[in-house]
Amino acid sequence: MTSACAAVQRPGTRQPALLGSRAGTQTRAAGGADRQQVQGRQRPQRRLPAMHAVGGSGGSAAATAAGAAAPASTAAVAPTQLPAIDATTLTVEPGEPTPLGASPGPDGQKGVNFALWAPAATSVTLCLHDDQDRPIMETLMQRTGDTWHAFVAGLPQSGVLYGYKVAGNGGWETPYRWDKNKILLDPYAKLVKGRAVFGKRDTFEQFKAKEGSVFRGTFDFESKPFEWGPNYRRPNIPLKDLVIAELPVRLFTASETSGLPAGQRGTFAGLAAKVDHLKELGINAVELLPVFEYDELEFQRIKNPREHMVNVWGYSHLNFFAPMSRFGSGGQGPAAAAREFKQMVKALHAAGIEVILDVVYNHTVEGGDDDPYLLSWRGIDAGAYYQQDPEAYVRLLNYSGCGNTVNANHPATQQQILESLRWWVEEYHVDGFRFDLAPCLCRNSRGEIMANPPLIRAITKDPVLSKVKLISEPWDIGAYMVGSWPNWDVWAEWNGKYRDDVRRFLRGDGGLKSEFATRLAGSADLYHTNNRKPYHSINFVIAHDGFTLADLVSYNEKHNGDNGEGNRDGSNDNFSWNCGVEGPTDNAAVKTLRQKQMRNLLLALMLSQGTPMLLIGDEYGQTRSGNNNYYGHDTQLTHYDWDALEEAKANGWFRFYSELIKFRKEHPLLGRAEFLTNQDVTWHEDRWDDPESRFLAFTLHDRGQGGGSLYAAFNAHSFEVRVGLPEPPKGHKWCRVVDTNLASPKDFTPGGNAGVDPVYFIQGYSAILLVAKPIEA
Repeated sequence: MTSACAAVQRPGTRQPALLGSRAGTQTRAAGGADRQQVQGRQRPQRRLPAMHAVGGSGGSAAATAAGAAAPASTAAVAPTQLPAIDATTLTVEPGEPTPLGASPGPDGQKGVNFALWAPAATSVTLCLHDDQDRPIMETLMQRTGDTWHAFVAGLPQSGVLYGYKVAGNGGWETPYRWDKNKILLDPYAKLVKGRAVFGKRDTFEQFKAKEGSVFRGTFDFESKPFEWGPNYRRPNIPLKDLVIAELPVRLFTASETSGLPAGQRGTFAGLAAKVDHLKELGINAVELLPVFEYDELEFQRIKNPREHMVNVWGYSHLNFFAPMSRFGSGGQGPAAAAREFKQMVKALHAAGIEVILDVVYNHTVEGGDDDPYLLSWRGIDAGAYYQQDPEAYVRLLNYSGCGNTVNANHPATQQQILESLRWWVEEYHVDGFRFDLAPCLCRNSRGEIMANPPLIRAITKDPVLSKVKLISEPWDIGAYMVGSWPNWDVWAEWNGKYRDDVRRFLRGDGGLKSEFATRLAGSADLYHTNNRKPYHSINFVIAHDGFTLADLVSYNEKHNGDNGEGNRDGSNDNFSWNCGVEGPTDNAAVKTLRQKQMRNLLLALMLSQGTPMLLIGDEYGQTRSGNNNYYGHDTQLTHYDWDALEEAKANGWFRFYSELIKFRKEHPLLGRAEFLTNQDVTWHEDRWDDPESRFLAFTLHDRGQGGGSLYAAFNAHSFEVRVGLPEPPKGHKWCRVVDTNLASPKDFTPGGNAGVDPVYFIQGYSAILLVAKPIEA
């Protein structure tokens, strides 16, 4: 993840590594245990001190449904009037310290219990508002141990917003950042209300320069549980069989070319409406860019060179439990967005597609001490929630590049992250997580990397979380842990070395043949230790941060001037090649070369052992005009172009892309559960140590798995290479599946052609794939 953060820089044997070297309790939820027992206790019928109604005559105020404050727009829905909430009818009782957050009353008792962990606070005030954020009442909370709590009897089960005012002792000489007048968002809020429509300011958010926007916790305890259906099943696809596509929810359907109604574009419902496209593409997992609640207009809070930007990636959470309300359609509010998220998951699962969430537990939107955005954790207990340097004036450590680093291994923070992850698995049925800048989660309160980080171990051993996909992005500002991630034989990793080695070899860099072969074989040098498998390597050439596939073969340099930072942001080491011309061109030879290189890169990815990951949009050749850090553009530059998809279907690129994905999924010799041995693969190579050799060929042997042996060759030279093919298995012949030098439809032949000659002329910057088929009698 680059985004608004500082770019993470990557560090700069001759034969391929096949086998490599073989080295031969769930933490209980804070306040989450024995909930039935807690609910069964008798609540003392006494009031807490200092309860007072605020706002409106007699303490009552009319409340409206979510979205009432939205600006006039075709995307907004008409508000539904709710009964007025009369504060004089509410009774405040001590309540219970568990569970944290807002929870319904026990045994059908009307009311809501609120609990907040804030051990260093001297007082906590619960603030209740109606759905238009008009105050209902405030009341001091009671303390038990480190938790403040109150039960408000008579409070409606929905249509209420809430937050906390937290006071404490000490100023900036302490770890704390108190503001007794600021209403803070509950870190455990399961739903969050902010502005109604994505990227459109409204009166609800009460925006103030520097201070930012209003976000309130809310709840819906009266709606019926979501109906998953009697025939619903999670796909439960083994990691080795996944083909993942990274997908940003907003950008996927924001364009008018999506053909969706205006209020549905850029939403969870919009994604669900395009499930047929994902099925046609052939992928069986989507990795959604962040979908937790975040402030997409955070860059406009203060005057700065990026104030024109709108955060479309979402790497800036303000809560760990609530779905992004503005990814719900029609501006209907957080409860509707949560239901819509479940409907999207249900639709994807029905299509056999798993849902993996890109999660950001390494930092939050609250910034650093030099530019604080006080919303939640920072004002509750900054000493517990953020890594700090006590000797520095600007205490907050910044291994994320975004101003702060979450103190993930503090017991309370660790517990919050664990409960968040379980919530998304159990409530929303997601199938796994990709952890952004994951080394941040391995650091102690002073930012030092821990050998056995408690959070990572707890996730690994958790009875719920250990059964879903766990993927780390194993680098942050100060650590690069590709191949050394603390994995307990469970975690997979984004393999940054795969990306770099494949890009460099196929663009024609010398001395990389062994590295390229090692990556194709599953990166045993990195992952063949203990009980790790080749599928623990998440192989990718393209990801959301960086060039698209089309831009990787069209630009030598990044072109990020539109970001407002003088082209200084984004990665500089892209290992790209423009094929002779920077950017768009009418030169037919250059365009043909670029198309070949795109095919070469995709073929390498689909033939590699390990788990392949793609970027949505590459299936039609999406370009960002050379911008490799486009996190802040909610424009045609970044929106998925559905018209261009139709062009890609017409010119054959989509066909090649999708057919190759399907070939990968169907052939037993690809996506193996174990590392290759010398009996599984033959490398047709005797020039491993020649740095000038840019040609690699190999055979994967069918040893009873089925599908036929495979022969592949990659020629990264600029000139033709004449190859004598190895003898096919007895009774078989080599048949061409792929030749990236050929135009569509000959570039991909389903099942293989009728056969090829014993000598094959592999053109410069091209690759072939052959399959052994029985000779017909």
